Amino acid sequence: MHELSIAQSIVQLSEQQAREHHSSQIEEVELEIGRLAGVELQTLEFAMESAVKGTLLEKAKIIRHYIDGEGQCSDCETVFPVGNLFSPCPNCGSYLVNITKGRELRIKSIVIK
Repeated sequence: MHELSIAQSIVQLSEQQAREHHSSQIEEVELEIGRLAGVELQTLEFAMESAVKGTLLEKAKIIRHYIDGEGQCSDCETVFPVGNLFSPCPNCGSYLVNITKGRELRIKSIVIK
């Protein structure tokens, strides 16, 4: 269950930023999570609930932005929505597709007090 280690990393990085800015409270954390990032979203939600207990994020608002997959065909340059990592181009059928969106997994912002 690597989602728990992801949740713990989010907590650690957020707390590190709060300490570096001499803050003892985190009000909000904004996350970007791509639907192609290889993360089970429901499991991450459950893991976050557990990981924030007893931390500076326990009372913080956690905002999640889920990013849909998008790819660009290397052959015909068509840009199209991608539902999984191995989707062919709907225009020419090529599997030479560059995933341009949907693999993100990052902390976009942290609001500290």
